[in-house]
Parts: sequence; structure tokens; C-alpha cells
Amino acid sequence: MTSLVSSWQRARRERSSLTTLAGFAVAAILLFAVAPAVLSDFRLNLLAKFLCFAIVAVGIGLAWGRGGMLTLGQGVFFGLGAYIMAMHMQMADAARLGQDVPGFMQIAGIRHLPTLWQPFASAPVALVGILVVPGLVAAVLGYGVFKRRVKGAYFAILSQALAAAMAILLTGQQMLGGFTGLSDFRAFFGFKLSDPANRQMLFFIASGTLLVVVAIVRQLMHSRYGELLVAVRDQEERVRFLGYDPADVKILAYVVAAFFAGIAGALFTPIVGIISPADIGVVPSIAFLIGVAIGGRTTLLGPVLGAIGVAWAQTTLSEQFPSGWTYLQGILFIVVVGFIPAGLAGVWPMAKGFWQSRFGMPPTPDAPVPASKTDPADVGESLVGGTFTAPDEEEKVESR
Repeated sequence: MTSLVSSWQRARRERSSLTTLAGFAVAAILLFAVAPAVLSDFRLNLLAKFLCFAIVAVGIGLAWGRGGMLTLGQGVFFGLGAYIMAMHMQMADAARLGQDVPGFMQIAGIRHLPTLWQPFASAPVALVGILVVPGLVAAVLGYGVFKRRVKGAYFAILSQALAAAMAILLTGQQMLGGFTGLSDFRAFFGFKLSDPANRQMLFFIASGTLLVVVAIVRQLMHSRYGELLVAVRDQEERVRFLGYDPADVKILAYVVAAFFAGIAGALFTPIVGIISPADIGVVPSIAFLIGVAIGGRTTLLGPVLGAIGVAWAQTTLSEQFPSGWTYLQGILFIVVVGFIPAGLAGVWPMAKGFWQSRFGMPPTPDAPVPASKTDPADVGESLVGGTFTAPDEEEKVESR
């Protein structure tokens, strides 16, 4: 029986790997060949913006869908990456024009470059800041929150409060553009943003980044860490009894999600051409979450498709029904949460299960039937490298 299960699992992994490679190949063809061929420059730039949202959604899917952490403050990390990129681009434009400070600072009466801006005048330092600062902030916040065992609604409220506080803080900072933010970027690392070819290059960068992010999350989901993350979500206390600290598991997922959000924000700035507190506050953070929930937070591609689909529908429908899209978005969110908890990605499995139960279809021939149902804590012990003995087997051993 053990050899049969092992061979079935091996065959299943091979089929999953082939399916994954085929899926990445199809996605690459759609993004790098089909989209540039069929979309106008405006629509292609719009799709690049949506891909940035999808990158954030992938991180939320890992932290919320797999880890159970309702992250309502991803706008904080999105804004950190976006503002670091914006500061570098502003200083690069000022240097090409022979100015000491960017133009908006001259209008505001700021004659000397603020200390906060100076490190990001260097392109390598700016890139390192984009990659490090959001994750570092998330690590500090996560350590303070998860080590104190703050979770559930309390964590959600706290993360949302952080997003609101950051938006208010940025609104009062004239050296960061105030409530109007930073805009009027002319170049991206030496490439003129007015050139359509360079705009298309930004779309390709966003597409490639999204594929890499999805590949990283898939690897995490199928690793022992991914199984441990699910065990922490479902049975946190039992995982703690096994000798593992659930806080460390949560912190890593939270940092990875923040890392992805920072990268997305850095790409969003040159693609859209502006970043302001309105793009990183409570409303954008909730909008990120809505796309993930509608697409399917527990799946790999659900957050991606949900984020792109919701953003695309918002842009398209708001052009025709400016005042009606908000109501439609709310209704869609309520329907999904109330009747399809798994999101749109769970519609097909639900339909398949209903069809099998309705018409009595037999199970898949090559799928072995499990001998007994195991306890989640025992599954958690097996996935973190321990040995596992089913309860039935323990009774047999004691009887012997």
C-alpha cells in the first residue's frame, strides 16, 4: 500500500510540474506576445498598472489565503517602494536639468535637498532601498505584533490603522509633495518615459516580475514551509506544542508579502506617472484585498486573476457608469464572500463536486483511497519533518 501511495504521489507531482510549466508558458505568450500585438499603447500601459496590483495580490494570497493574516495595510509597503522610486526619479530629472532640488521643492521654497532624499540620489541605493525597506519595516511590525500573539480582527484593524496613519503623515510632508504627491517624471533610469518603446519596456518588466513572483509563491506553497504555514492557520496552538513558534512562520509570510508590495509600488510609479497618499491609504489597501477575495485567496492564480479582473472591470465600467461601479463592486464582494468563499477560482471545483455527487460519478481511478482520516496536528508533525503514526496504528501497537 505504501509503494502504491508513493508512486501515485510521484506521478501526481510530475503531472503538476508539467501543468505548471505549461501554464507559465501560456502566460508568457499572452503577456509578451499577444497583449502588445492586440492592445493600444494606452491599454497596454493600463494593463501594466493592473499587473502591479496583481503582484501585491500574490503576496496577500500568501499571507491571508495560506497564513490566515487579514492584511488590510499593504498600502504601507506599496507606498514605501513607490515613494523611494519617485524620489530617485525626481532627483535624476533635477540632475539632468542642472538643478539642486526638484522643481516642486523650488515652488515650495525648499532650497536644499532634505536629508531623507540624499541617499536615494544613487540608483543602486534606491534599488536596495526598494528591496529592503518594505521588508524590514514589515519584519519590525510583524515581530511586535505576532510575538504578542495579536491575530484575527485585532491584527486587521491594526494593519488598517497603519495604512491610514501613513497616508495622513505623507499628506502633511511638503518635502514629499503633500497631498498631491510626486509626479512629472521624465525618465526611468535614463530611459525617456515619453518614448512608447520605453513604456512597452515597463510593461515587459512588470510582466516578468509578476511571473517571477508567482513562481516564488508557488515554490513556497509546495514546500514544507507552505504546509507549516497552513498548519499555523488552521491549528496554531497545536503547531506551538510541536515545538515551532507560529510567530516566526507568520513573520516570514508577512515580510514576503511586504517585499512584493514594495516592488509593485516601485513599478507603479513610472508606469502611472504619479504617486500620492491617495494611492496608499485605507481605500487602496481594501481594494487590493477585494481583488484577492473575489479571485480566490487560497489558490495560486486566484489573486492574480481577481486583481486584474476587478481593476479592469472598474476602469471599463466606471467609464460607462461612473456612479454605479462602487455598488456593483460591493455586491460582487458580498456574493463571493457569502456564497463562494473560495472565490471565482473555486467555482469549477464546486461545480465538479456537485456534478459528481448528483450523478454518482466514481472517484479518479488512479487516486488511492486513504486508509484513515488523520488529525491536523499529526499532519503538522509529519510535514515539519517528524514521524507520524496514525491513531489506528497506535491502538494496534498498544494491543500487541
